[in-house]
Amino acid sequence: MFSLQRLLGKEDKFFDLLEASAEEARNSVHALVRLSKDIDKSTATDDMAYARRKDKAITQELSDAVYTTFVTALEREDIEALSNALYKIPKTVEKFSQRALLAPHYVRGVDFSVQISLLERATEIVLELVKSIRKGMNLERVKDLNDKLQFLEGEADKQMLALYRDLFNGNHDPVQVIVLKDLYELLEKIIDRCRDAGNVISHIVLKNS
Repeated sequence: MFSLQRLLGKEDKFFDLLEASAEEARNSVHALVRLSKDIDKSTATDDMAYARRKDKAITQELSDAVYTTFVTALEREDIEALSNALYKIPKTVEKFSQRALLAPHYVRGVDFSVQISLLERATEIVLELVKSIRKGMNLERVKDLNDKLQFLEGEADKQMLALYRDLFNGNHDPVQVIVLKDLYELLEKIIDRCRDAGNVISHIVLKNS
């Protein structure tokens, strides 16, 4: 196990910022849970927008720190890659809410619970993965967590097939089919963003272990 703390002493600015970014990704999905239960709940969309803006500020702070800090906790390109991967999670969550609110009458009453439950679990794992970097480059632990992310992505793919079967069975309004197809695919994309973040962390740990 390789300990970054032994190398950098008390240098933990980048760990703090990356963990804060992962927490905002998780917060955005928590807001998505609330929105899915009540599409007319404006506070949920406000929370998503806030999480995205806060994460954008964190991402900018990370980017600035990468070029102004003599010794960085990780290689500069790895910090930026992980920062960008994390930011794309709340950004895509906010995009979902914006699309859903364009035509709420087609979304009201639709059950997104299975996909959103997978997203909740995925963002928890992403946060745990990010925190694991501070603790040390434990390749076995990171591989186990990343495998769980890959499993969740597979489950999301299966759910998409079930949703498509229902969507194209001829019982839905054609416009609603278009609206829901777009929203289902955005939910899948959020899972993919979580997977991407996990892959970046796996690459970092593999390189440093």
